[in-house]
Amino acid sequence: MRTRFAPSPTGPMHLGHAYAALVAREAADHGNGVFLLRFEDIDRSRVRPGYYNLIEEDLQWMGLEWQEEPMRQSDRLEVYSNALTALREQGLVYPCFCTRRAIADEISRITNAPHGPEGPVYPGTCRKISADERTERIAMKTPHSWRLNCAKAAEACGQLTFRDLLHGVIPVCAEKLGDVILARRDIATSYHLAVVTDDAEQQITLVTRGEDLLSSTHIHRVLQHLLGYPEPLYLHHELVCDEKGNRLATRDKARSLASLRASGCSRTQILEKLPPLPALAGNLAGET
Repeated sequence: MRTRFAPSPTGPMHLGHAYAALVAREAADHGNGVFLLRFEDIDRSRVRPGYYNLIEEDLQWMGLEWQEEPMRQSDRLEVYSNALTALREQGLVYPCFCTRRAIADEISRITNAPHGPEGPVYPGTCRKISADERTERIAMKTPHSWRLNCAKAAEACGQLTFRDLLHGVIPVCAEKLGDVILARRDIATSYHLAVVTDDAEQQITLVTRGEDLLSSTHIHRVLQHLLGYPEPLYLHHELVCDEKGNRLATRDKARSLASLRASGCSRTQILEKLPPLPALAGNLAGET
């Protein structure tokens, strides 16, 4: 069993991060396996260098030691570019020249515009333009991202499923997320493309993460199939929320582990603030 904790060094760890790391480590321990650390740091505009060490210090203070050298996504941009090239060669991605404003304006003009779990679905504007126009715009260095042609990808994959240890076997329905971005115009990759590539590279056999990312797994299974990556198991756990029921988030200045430590909180006291860990013993029976 190989699991990973993959924080972004854009802010200090809070209780939600601590819970996610604990779940990943607990799963690795149940499977007599390996717990890895990965820094999801592709968005260099938001990364703060001091948080790499602070995250490691928080994990060590929590007693969560990782094996192997931590991976940094910022070191792997060429790997992601190669994965995107493989999808381009299959004719499964296309350049998108739309700005966010243009997309919002077009969606506003569509009656009953389709919505997915993450909000309005991209209306497919640039999917409809000709190959010649795409080539011309790229030659003119028009800023563009790269999107997955979800309809073509679904046809290439057939019916896929994924197994979640808490939610069972789930049929893949990537179309409900629309033509997601696989490479941003300012960064030559995206969360979706980077995470499936990294999981394959690190030989992750169980992906543990918050249930807010359950819908993203539909896209990830499609990408795994198209790129020939192995299929891991999944465990999408509950989220840690504040007193008002809102999910803890770094951008909302959720109280950090570092500040809790500085105020005198012990590891035991922090554990008492977290939800119970998922019951893994039965779910992981026979898994390695």
